Amino acid sequence: MTNIVRRASRALLLLAIVVTSFSLLLLATGHAPLRAITAMIDGAFGSWYQFTSVTLVRATPLAFTGLAVSLAFRAGVLNIGAEGQLIAGAAAAAALASQLTEAGAVAIPSLIVAGCFAGACWAAIASWLRARFGVLEVISTIMLNFVALNVVGWLVRGPLQEPLRIYPQSPTLPTSLQLPVLLPASRLHVGVTGAILLAIAMWYWLSRYASGFRVRAVGANPFAAETAGQIRVGKVSAQMFVLSGAIAGLAGAVEYTGVTYALYENFSPGYGYTAIAVALLARLDMLAVLGTALFFGALDAGASAMQRDAGVPNVVVNVVNAMLILAVLAADRWRYRHIPLEHGT
Repeated sequence: MTNIVRRASRALLLLAIVVTSFSLLLLATGHAPLRAITAMIDGAFGSWYQFTSVTLVRATPLAFTGLAVSLAFRAGVLNIGAEGQLIAGAAAAAALASQLTEAGAVAIPSLIVAGCFAGACWAAIASWLRARFGVLEVISTIMLNFVALNVVGWLVRGPLQEPLRIYPQSPTLPTSLQLPVLLPASRLHVGVTGAILLAIAMWYWLSRYASGFRVRAVGANPFAAETAGQIRVGKVSAQMFVLSGAIAGLAGAVEYTGVTYALYENFSPGYGYTAIAVALLARLDMLAVLGTALFFGALDAGASAMQRDAGVPNVVVNVVNAMLILAVLAADRWRYRHIPLEHGT
């Protein structure tokens, strides 16, 4: 109960910080804070349709990629490539969809599996570079993000371009291959339930199983894990790196089959990068990722309404996102520096 109260207090404090900093930023840029914040709230939660078809739909890929980043960070792997792995997953799903002549019972699952496989392979490249040549995964994954973007640009102008060769995108996905809609008269698809179930499963695995403990041990202190715990740190890190990529690839496949129904350039508006903020704000807690993904999904959904109704540019929300990350990192740094004092050491 104490832990729940502490988390609730922390969430309220964070909300107060966000509202205050956002208001000050709006004032500094010459905008009316009340009008802008009201427009943002209406855009994210103003109606049942807005909440289900915009906020939750945008929160779903953030939840998947947030889980991917959290898992990698838990294992001590700085996977900054969720964006590229998501794009690779979407491209693989689109490529397989173009080869399917009929939709059977396994058609949609096969697209999802293809996305997971492509994301895993994309992460495996950086994992191999790290293990074989000592290349920092921060550098390799960022570079692979740009490679994925350019590969998709070539695909939608070449092998996967729609039949008329007019638009740089893949053919529209047939209805029979699209994810089922979860609620009538909405755009909310079953992918959101997959994100929730995956978060619960990952939390349970990390907290209750020996293999999950090994992952947490490697991330907490790889030297102690290897010497005292007899854990093969390199193997665990590589496995979690690839699994993280598979989850990010899953996000791309779900976005393709549940939302966009086509592959095109700039397929992702930056879900993989926002996922870093989602994971850090959740403190790498798999269940908390669902809440932070919803929070950033609401910010994203409300930003469009804020720009339309209050004339506030979308980039203001990006500034708020950056400020949130800095605030979380600073709070963690302060907390760790004061832990010895609390114990009288």
